[in-house]
Amino acid sequence: MQEPSINVLGGDLEGCSTAPMTGFFRNGCCDTGPSDRGLHTVCALMTAEFLALSKYLGNDLSTPRPEYGFAGLKPGDRWCLCAGRFLQAHAEGAAPQVRLAATHRRTLDIVPLEVLQRYAAD
Repeated sequence: MQEPSINVLGGDLEGCSTAPMTGFFRNGCCDTGPSDRGLHTVCALMTAEFLALSKYLGNDLSTPRPEYGFAGLKPGDRWCLCAGRFLQAHAEGAAPQVRLAATHRRTLDIVPLEVLQRYAAD
């Protein structure tokens, strides 16, 4: 069950990425629902700095995991990040840019809109 697909700007949620396929529901969008405890709602543009921080913090997004159909992320890829991890990256000075139109409004439960706007890529 998904929540309504509304972005942080109040409009329809746009797609984040289908190559690589992203989203909690693997539908290319940063949709969320009750089963998404990590709140994978921030459409972010990966950077080497963020990928290194994520790996250091225990979530290696850059190493391929073929057994899960995951090719690994590289700088320039778009990916639905957990809102809490984005906020942590912001605090560490390593937050990636975000696509506001593709970032789900539930992100605002954790990350203030003003913070997201600082990293807006759209």
